[in-house]
Amino acid sequence: MGVLPVPAEVRAILLDIEGTTTPIAFVQETLFPYIKDNVKEYLRAHWEEEECQRDVGLLRKQAQEDSSLDGAVPIPLESGSGEEELERVIQAVVENVHWQMSLDRKTTALKQLQGHMWRAAYATGHVKGEIFEDVVPAIRKWREAGMKVYIYSSGSIEAQKLLFGYSTEGDILELFDGHFDTKIGPKVESESYRRIAASIGCATNNILFLTDVPQEANAAEEADTHVAVVIRPGNAGLTDDEKSYYSLISSFTELFLPSST
Repeated sequence: MGVLPVPAEVRAILLDIEGTTTPIAFVQETLFPYIKDNVKEYLRAHWEEEECQRDVGLLRKQAQEDSSLDGAVPIPLESGSGEEELERVIQAVVENVHWQMSLDRKTTALKQLQGHMWRAAYATGHVKGEIFEDVVPAIRKWREAGMKVYIYSSGSIEAQKLLFGYSTEGDILELFDGHFDTKIGPKVESESYRRIAASIGCATNNILFLTDVPQEANAAEEADTHVAVVIRPGNAGLTDDEKSYYSLISSFTELFLPSST
């Protein structure tokens, strides 16, 4: 792969997280299993809190919308008749969360509860965000060269900030000029990259987007955004056509900024 020159008009670098700054295994083998293994304990500990009740209310509403789906788990209302009934409701929430996760659902209700659970896990040191070792030194160099650096991930902005705020490299939030999630639009739609450019205050061709997902790279390219596909351990393989078409890097250190010379 070697060195990839960054086009002179690029003013901002937009980064995906999973498979780009962070090993896919961290998400699949640490973050998601943490939710599955701890959701019952978390609900029991926080049930009386307003935030937890809001989370459960959203999950209950989602369960009603999902009622016609195969395997959907309803969440009953509490009638306030004791400990045994409370356990039944909590168990229903647990089973609903497990069902949604087994289908890789990305509902707002599920993401909100996950975000709150991860916040607690990061804050207590049970989880630390994993970052590839080339990431922080490279971003520091980019910023010294005058680049703005942004994150765009399907994970919520809150989840992004937790990962980088409680990372294996310490709190590195200061390295980023802003965060975007799918509220700005899906990562596989070109319009999302136009919205990001407008939000940043630049043209789409002033942005270089780094991702491990060719469909995202394609959408960004359609919006006239510069793209490089990141090859990391554990990432999905690319087809021969994708390998020959896209600019590829295996480390952030392979990006060469003309303005840094």
